[in-house]
Amino acid sequence: MSPQLMLNLVDGSVSFSFTPQAARDLKTALDELMQRLKAISAQAAIGGAAKKPNPQKPIEYQYTGDVFLEIFCNPNIWPTPFAAKVLLTVRDERIRLTTEAELTRVVEDVNQYLDRVG
Repeated sequence: MSPQLMLNLVDGSVSFSFTPQAARDLKTALDELMQRLKAISAQAAIGGAAKKPNPQKPIEYQYTGDVFLEIFCNPNIWPTPFAAKVLLTVRDERIRLTTEAELTRVVEDVNQYLDRVG
């Protein structure tokens, strides 16, 4: 059985079995999202309101194991990485949870999981 990944949500948390390799893949996707958000934020700071930043592609991460996990974020609607939220879906054959989570908190949770499992 895989170690448990706990994601802290705005109200509460959710835990489920998650493999270390899946966590590394998720970390890569989250790092890419952070870079896209930073690019948008930097373009806005340089160009101000007069110049619209180049649109960035949304991030959609999916994992299928004991549960199905999907994380989606459109970086174009958030002014900074620290304001960004992701749409999170966790489901199996009995339950489905769909909610928003703070991007920075999800990044922290994944990093803590990887520190714990090595």
